Amino acid sequence: MMRNMAGMMKKLHGMQERLGSLQGELAALQFTAEVGGGAVSVVMNGDNQLAALKINPDAVDPDDIEMLEDMICLAMNNAQKQVADKKAAMLKDVTGGMPLPPGMNLPF
Repeated sequence: MMRNMAGMMKKLHGMQERLGSLQGELAALQFTAEVGGGAVSVVMNGDNQLAALKINPDAVDPDDIEMLEDMICLAMNNAQKQVADKKAAMLKDVTGGMPLPPGMNLPF
């Protein structure tokens, strides 16, 4: 039983090290989302930080600012989903698809 527990702890430690390196890899990635046929585009890094926001001047209608605001929100949400999907895929790769115990938080 003790040997089995020691093996599990060793695997967990290796998993934590791998997750730490993946966190750095993820932070270096960039995710781009465009909406409105390119009217609004955002670039977000793997830490969910906005790196760039581009608005096509043709998308700016002073009489319909709400549409522009909605497109910005949608582009941000789409980029955040890309980041979340990539995180999930990286986590699945490290854990082999095993669910984590309740309350166990990972570094990212």
